[in-house]
Amino acid sequence: MPDEIQERAGVPVLVCDPAGPTVATEQDALDLIGAAFAGAQVVAVPANRLDERFFSLGTRFAGEVMQKFVNYRLRLVVVGDISTHLDGSSALRALVHESNQAGHIWFVPDLDALDERLRAMA
Repeated sequence: MPDEIQERAGVPVLVCDPAGPTVATEQDALDLIGAAFAGAQVVAVPANRLDERFFSLGTRFAGEVMQKFVNYRLRLVVVGDISTHLDGSSALRALVHESNQAGHIWFVPDLDALDERLRAMA
């Protein structure tokens, strides 16, 4: 399945293919943002497509990627099980908790959970 824009809970979402390329640079994030400009308001990226540095906050890669999405007024949703990463980092747990309380960056276990969050926002 290629990355494709789907309407989910009435919101256009760029749903990224789990088998797609790794988001390993700021340019990779900008490429997703560019693809979203075809009409999406949300970009749902499988956790396995994010470079390991994203989950190691000391690298600042997560902050750089998240800031790009905020700057372009797009919601970034990390989809998938990140429990292994959370177990090893209280800072990451705090970031995920705070992000999920706000509106721009979410971490959800699956697309069904994303649909629930989008319906709750409507």
